[in-house]
Amino acid sequence: MSTPTPPVPQDITALEKHLCIACGAQAEWNAERQRLVCPFCGTEAQYSFKEGTGPIEELDLERALRETDDTQRGWQAETKSVQCRSCKAVMVYEAARVGQNCEFCGSPALVDYAATKAPVTPSSLLPFRTSEAQVRDTVRQWFASKWLAPNAFKRKALVDTLHGLYIPYWTFDARVHCPWRAEAGHYYYEKQGNNRVRRVRWSPASGVIDHFFDDLLIPGTRGIDHGLLAQVEPFPTQDLLSYDTAYLSGHVVEQYQVILVDAAEQGLVRMQAEVRQMCIEAIPGDTYQNLQMSPAWSGRTFKHVLVPVYVMAYMYGRRSYQVVVNASNGRMGGTYPISWVKVALIILAILIVLAIVNR
Repeated sequence: MSTPTPPVPQDITALEKHLCIACGAQAEWNAERQRLVCPFCGTEAQYSFKEGTGPIEELDLERALRETDDTQRGWQAETKSVQCRSCKAVMVYEAARVGQNCEFCGSPALVDYAATKAPVTPSSLLPFRTSEAQVRDTVRQWFASKWLAPNAFKRKALVDTLHGLYIPYWTFDARVHCPWRAEAGHYYYEKQGNNRVRRVRWSPASGVIDHFFDDLLIPGTRGIDHGLLAQVEPFPTQDLLSYDTAYLSGHVVEQYQVILVDAAEQGLVRMQAEVRQMCIEAIPGDTYQNLQMSPAWSGRTFKHVLVPVYVMAYMYGRRSYQVVVNASNGRMGGTYPISWVKVALIILAILIVLAIVNR
């Protein structure tokens, strides 16, 4: 059976044009020069980015879960939505843009699409710092290093489908005060005949965990596999910059598909698991039982941010695969086909060696 193609980001926007003063083309964010640069004549755009006024603002989570002000919605630009007839991706572009092809499959067959409710505007972002040329070299090297992949696959090095885009993330902060108690087990040994038997001596134990979670990352995308994103995390949230559409020029932006309520729940589950592990590590002795925790949470805040990635989705045979690159630090994760002929030869070689050794 064939494997379905990985889902692509559903809602994408390209915002505000920043025109080149020399030729009038649209200037784009250049990762190498860290400037808005015209891709045709190389002229740097005269543009003043928003200056940071201190740490990026953290928003009160409980208040946001109750209500979201409509003034916080939208991308600060008039947009229209279109859907690709071929791959079904939904994209949002500035209203004046014409002659657009699908960003993912290149098809010109785009039709009007009813817009969904506008998203909460991102408060901050990480700009692209790794260039497309650097990423293409990294992907080729990655392909070449996969010696279990079919030889034909490695020769192709399919990097022509590489796309740079911004994907949504939620970040969560919280402080926890967690008293705990448990029974701590201490191993000791008794001799029974010729055998040495391990026993456990139980004693009560208790303590308190105080911890601050800073910028716990929860993906807001459904277009990229979260397992692949985990391979390229973390994103350096300490380097976040105030949201400015100039950083987005030349790239597409995915609208979040994981809403704040669901993301907050996922974040709390992860925090609770980490607190439990901290309590377990604090229990003295060799083992434990009957752990009871009473966590009290405070100072829960969040941010909606955009992070840059390069994505490549491709088919090999009848199966689909995806590669993701963190455009902040170049870290890479991906899936690739396995040559079962090579796997079988390796197993055969191991069996031959074992047979020789056991003679």
